Amino acid sequence: MVLSVSERTFTQEVLESPIPVLVNFEAPWCGLCRIIHPLLLQFKAQCGDQIKLVGINADDNFKLSTTYRLKSLPTLLLIENGIVRQRLEGFRGREDLLQALEEIKLSYGKHHKVHTNTKTAELGYRLA
Repeated sequence: MVLSVSERTFTQEVLESPIPVLVNFEAPWCGLCRIIHPLLLQFKAQCGDQIKLVGINADDNFKLSTTYRLKSLPTLLLIENGIVRQRLEGFRGREDLLQALEEIKLSYGKHHKVHTNTKTAELGYRLA
């Protein structure tokens, strides 16, 4: 499940989060946003409680969209301790996103010991 965050709850849920947060800026009219949603849920399932996944409606939260200088949707930000660690935008499809999420998992895993079991890893490769 993706937690829906707004400008009102952003500081508490994202900037003050004790764990890294993958922020998905999306909009109801965005077709690619709907396509990547299941992949983000799978990523969250693989990472467990090591990463929080939140969604922000870019149209309804214009101040956040401006603050983070969104150029396209979807835009994903990995925010840790209030700092943007990675920015993912301009996807060309599922494969682009899967590769980017795998890189996050690998780089994050090196520093924070995120472990996935074999069954979870196999699931990720089957979707690609």
